[in-house]
Amino acid sequence: MIDRDHPLPVTRQARLLDLARSTVYYRAVPVSDRELALMTAIDEIHLRFPFYGARNIRGELGELGFTAGRQHVTTLMRTMGIAAICPKRKTSQPQPGHKVYPYLLRGVEITQAGHVWCADITYLPMARGFCYLVAVMDWASRRVLSWRVSNTLDADFCIDALREALDRYGAPEIFNTDQGSQFTSEGFTGLLASRGVRISMDGRGRWMDNVFIERLWRSVKYEEVYLKGYESIPEARRELAAYFEFYNTRRRHQGLSDRTPDQVYWDTLRTEQTAA
Repeated sequence: MIDRDHPLPVTRQARLLDLARSTVYYRAVPVSDRELALMTAIDEIHLRFPFYGARNIRGELGELGFTAGRQHVTTLMRTMGIAAICPKRKTSQPQPGHKVYPYLLRGVEITQAGHVWCADITYLPMARGFCYLVAVMDWASRRVLSWRVSNTLDADFCIDALREALDRYGAPEIFNTDQGSQFTSEGFTGLLASRGVRISMDGRGRWMDNVFIERLWRSVKYEEVYLKGYESIPEARRELAAYFEFYNTRRRHQGLSDRTPDQVYWDTLRTEQTAA
């Protein structure tokens, strides 16, 4: 919007657009190697102790040789999109104006593929930066139906992943997510509603409500991401595509009686879903 070659001074352009001058002159600063190492360490600690807040994570970082203040750890956790798993005050809303749906899975027996899907977002460290990964998973089979990588936490990449899963596999009866702003956005919930899907959302701070995709993140990071240290987002996309192919077709799960997600998905897929 700001044209630096225009005869009108930049300050005047900013005033007309109701922009702060600091915004106009700001230049993004690359994340330092120390910050990236710190964020990777925070991510690993959060995976092991998801109930730890900034205070406890700061203590763990000290054990690992990092020096960081509590407020700095809080800022990095916010940037990474992670938070302690614990009850939150009800005054804290995911996004003003976004509707939050009730949790629909309590007491529901989920044994057939295509009955319930779920989705979540996780932070991925890279060798020279970081990105975010969203995945759509079938609950009963643990099969990853679609995924996307993005360098921002907007809703668009989540909507793209959801649209691909719906177009390829039809619509589930119920779709469960947490209360993140990406999943409460009108674009995401509207797409589900247009396909007749019932929307379910976890209780605040209840990671067990979406436990299977939380376990997926642990597998993805320890079996793939931490081992390779991607240099770029294109490399991340390429390597994750290979990993999810392995995860769906070859990785056996003890919770699935040592079967793969693909085997369970196609063996238990509901007949009406197959017809679709």
